[in-house]
Amino acid sequence: MINRIRDIRAQKGMTLAQVAAACTPPTTAQTIGRLETGMRNLSLVWMNKIAAALDVEPEVLLRSETAGDPQVTAVLTSDGADAPRKGGDALLPTALASEGALRVVAVEAPSGEYRSGDQIWLRELPLDQVNRGLNRDVLAPQPAGRFAFGRLLQHEGGTLTLLPPSGQKHVTVKDPAWIAVAEMLVRKL
Repeated sequence: MINRIRDIRAQKGMTLAQVAAACTPPTTAQTIGRLETGMRNLSLVWMNKIAAALDVEPEVLLRSETAGDPQVTAVLTSDGADAPRKGGDALLPTALASEGALRVVAVEAPSGEYRSGDQIWLRELPLDQVNRGLNRDVLAPQPAGRFAFGRLLQHEGGTLTLLPPSGQKHVTVKDPAWIAVAEMLVRKL
């Protein structure tokens, strides 16, 4: 198995020293470098320590030698498509953040900026961090198996005020059991 520690560390903008310091207990940048390059075996214990330091699930650190992971092939700049400065795996944004369960909204009919066939991937927020969803699209459960989806305009007490993407009137949700914030839009071309 080949590890992806370097790719994930680079995408998170962390240095070897920062990852080493984030480990529990802290270790050295040299040790992290040896684990990245395969000069030292990546044991299950090290895998869990580094995954926690990078805030990803441990299995994200590994890739199969036979399965071809998507690679960053080109970058689009103001001058057009160009070769990337560095190669690397293309990781889904959902793999880079490990907190909160994932939920998906399937779009059946156009609504605001969303098109039929889109998938909106959302990540649950802890209820004490609902304000992180302000001015972003969120999904919240309502009674009787219904849901409210829209831009979170206000969070006051346990009450949310959402503006649906289709421009309908505001929706109020009181004391939702959970809230999920939009993290990624998947759209077939």
